[in-house]
Amino acid sequence: MPRPRSEAARQSVLEAMRAALSAGGYEAVTIEGLADAAGVSKQTIYRWWPSKAAILGEALLEGSLPAVELPMTDDLAADLRALFAAHGKDGETVALARALIAVTATDPELGARLNERLAAPIREWTAERLARGVEAGEVRADVDAAVVADQLIALGSYGALLGVPLDRERADALADLVLRGIARG
Repeated sequence: MPRPRSEAARQSVLEAMRAALSAGGYEAVTIEGLADAAGVSKQTIYRWWPSKAAILGEALLEGSLPAVELPMTDDLAADLRALFAAHGKDGETVALARALIAVTATDPELGARLNERLAAPIREWTAERLARGVEAGEVRADVDAAVVADQLIALGSYGALLGVPLDRERADALADLVLRGIARG
């Protein structure tokens, strides 16, 4: 029978993950480094989590999330381009997103909770931004904001899964594609 988790040790590991992310990024995180920083053994970590991605998932669920700048101007096309350009402009963002995809694939319950927490800002932004677009006459009134938000999230996730940040040209092409699908008239 496995030993119960020590809450203090668990919190130490989660805090070590958050600190390691801030200091060197996800790719630099190692189980050995987390164990050392948290003052626990590697065996303790492996007993409680199957991977560093699972630790990341739990750390993100219980900690504060980095602020995400979602554009909100009077120019829907520019806002979409900025959103796509920010979706994976650097390798670290892509590595973090890939880790979250791995968590979702290996732990569906944790993945669902992470998705709800991490996707909520994009869903809220999409609903508000499309409502403004409808009011401005740019977006058809029958466009389902939840469906569009799912597509925006999926496009970013797909790029992360491939391990390829979106370059400016691809971000522009994706924004144009979305605009054609939701445009009024």
